[in-house]
Amino acid sequence: MARKVAIYTRISRDDEGDGLGVARQREDCERLVDLRGWSLAKIYEDNDVSAYKRNVRRPEFELMLSDLAAGLIDGVVSYDLDRLARQPKDLERVIDVFDSRKRLTFATVTNDIDLSAADGRTMARVMVAFANKASHDSSRRIRRKHLELAMSGKSSGGPAPYGWQKDDPNKVDREAASHIRAAQKEILAGVRIGTIRRRWHEERLGHPREGTKRIAHHHLEHMLTNPRLCGYRTYHGEILLNDNGEPVTGEWETINTVEEWEAVCAAVAERKQGGTGAGRPIGRKYLLSGIARCGLCHTKIRGQINQRWQPGSKASKYSYQCSVVNGGCGKVGRVGEPIEDLIIDLVLKEQRKKAAEEGSPVEARWPGEAEFQTVSDDIKALTAAANAREITVSSLLQVLPDLERRRDELKLERARFLRELKRAESITEGIKNREEFRDLPIERQQSIILHSLSAVSIHPAGRGKRIFDPDLIEPIWRE
Repeated sequence: MARKVAIYTRISRDDEGDGLGVARQREDCERLVDLRGWSLAKIYEDNDVSAYKRNVRRPEFELMLSDLAAGLIDGVVSYDLDRLARQPKDLERVIDVFDSRKRLTFATVTNDIDLSAADGRTMARVMVAFANKASHDSSRRIRRKHLELAMSGKSSGGPAPYGWQKDDPNKVDREAASHIRAAQKEILAGVRIGTIRRRWHEERLGHPREGTKRIAHHHLEHMLTNPRLCGYRTYHGEILLNDNGEPVTGEWETINTVEEWEAVCAAVAERKQGGTGAGRPIGRKYLLSGIARCGLCHTKIRGQINQRWQPGSKASKYSYQCSVVNGGCGKVGRVGEPIEDLIIDLVLKEQRKKAAEEGSPVEARWPGEAEFQTVSDDIKALTAAANAREITVSSLLQVLPDLERRRDELKLERARFLRELKRAESITEGIKNREEFRDLPIERQQSIILHSLSAVSIHPAGRGKRIFDPDLIEPIWRE
């Protein structure tokens, strides 16, 4: 009875995705199976999967080992031993199966190795060790090449990131860049990345390839904070520095200035750290939840849905209630819509008045710019002196850590300053009336309110009062 064997094919890279490499291996293996008079039971194929990288799992290889151990197949045919294993641990797993089941068959198109015999196993171990070394040498050369490309500001290949043209990664895609800049302004205005993500998904933005799934939160965050946006070259996820300690700049067109990019990164970092401030949205469902306070006990008031409300009815859809559950007195409750309309109109009026008084915006300059430049120049000069052997490395390391620490502190201060500057520019941009305000994401609405107000005090209306009295709504303006 003919032995039931399986074919295992694998190729590390299939950039075109057409599977031609594994197809050629399969044809040669099928020819060998016919010549030996064996019966082909199954074909296992790991296309575009590395056997050298330790963190890569080969699903078909794992299934093949399981079937081999379970007795579903009596042997394996592969084009070459290095197609089956490039890590010694993977070869030992195969040998363990051949130990547990006697009379198993193993063959390759290039040469035969008997894994059931001691000599064959020794030869296989030597061949896999050499294949592993060849992969390691190739990986080292590729890493060195990529580092050289990075230091010269060149791209290391791959598809163009979103924001640049697919056929020329060095040129900006104007339409995609406009979406990135708009999303960055939203972040500075207090909008959450999750809100932007939902909108991008609805508008089918951010996908450089057709047919991809919903964009992940961390992918969108990377798109909006990628150092490439301002021209910085990265290597293994870190901004690459030259011999003078300055960021290496790429040869591609930029979408942001360094200042714009730093402001966005600072805003995202603040959100992750859970920082608070006038510009940070509270991200709730109702506009004044957490902003409004009871006029009697001064506890924060939250919005509550009216369970009896029906579409088309004259009743209020929601209200602001001082709740005993949240530590309040429970004595103040007001209809929500009129309060919000009043506050929106007051805030927009105040911000338009302020903009008219200030006139044309004057370019603000960070007060620490001179010190930052001095510290950066000192670091550059000391590093250059050490490279030229004008001072010893020991002397350099005596002063360099403190200078670098101060430079990083100043850089963080600059990012925060620019974040607040850009946030102030973005918060009320393009808003003309209450209707346009209502069309904004809730986070941005809350940011606009918090930019002008620190709180809204709601006083009790008294018994039997049904007419809205704006005098009972007290906005607490920021000084």
